[in-house]
Amino acid sequence: MPRTGRRPGPSSTRGQIPEAAARRFTATGYDATSLRQVAADAGVDPALIRRFFGGKEQLFSEVASALIDPGRALAIVAGGPPGAAGERLLRYFLSLLGDVSRPGPFLGLVRSAVTSEHAARLLRRFLAERILREIAISFPSSRPGLGAALAASQLVGLAVARYAVRLPPLAAADTEELVSLVAPVLQYYLTGRLTSPEEES
Repeated sequence: MPRTGRRPGPSSTRGQIPEAAARRFTATGYDATSLRQVAADAGVDPALIRRFFGGKEQLFSEVASALIDPGRALAIVAGGPPGAAGERLLRYFLSLLGDVSRPGPFLGLVRSAVTSEHAARLLRRFLAERILREIAISFPSSRPGLGAALAASQLVGLAVARYAVRLPPLAAADTEELVSLVAPVLQYYLTGRLTSPEEES
């Protein structure tokens, strides 16, 4: 007779937990999601999630990492001419989100960011520290840490306004229009000279 109940948690189970968490974050948002709910969805014991990931914050970051793939993002954005880095970054980010009418799974994290400032902060921090800082230091940026944080805020804000809140002008804009308007801003954050008030005086 086949065994029933919760899986004992082999290493293959580790990859199934972020998938269940992504679905739960999408359905109920960050604040309303509990590790117990994710464990039930994944068919594992909550203790296994804590063993693999620690807590809900770390699990949220793991979901973000699985969906965005920091290594691929770095290769795409940093692997070309510096003068077009902002455009490559924006196109990659928009490809993760998908079409407004048929968004991809990354929208679940964006929706969590809409309903929870804590989730929004986690997402901005993940983008800034895990992805964009590595990208920024690949280029001649004067302040890569600040540039990465500004780029992260720009991208999260765009995702929230276009895909979650669906502000009509942004929802109606096509990719090429967004690239023409937003990519130069990201380009400045990644490669521009970000001066402080002390430097300007």
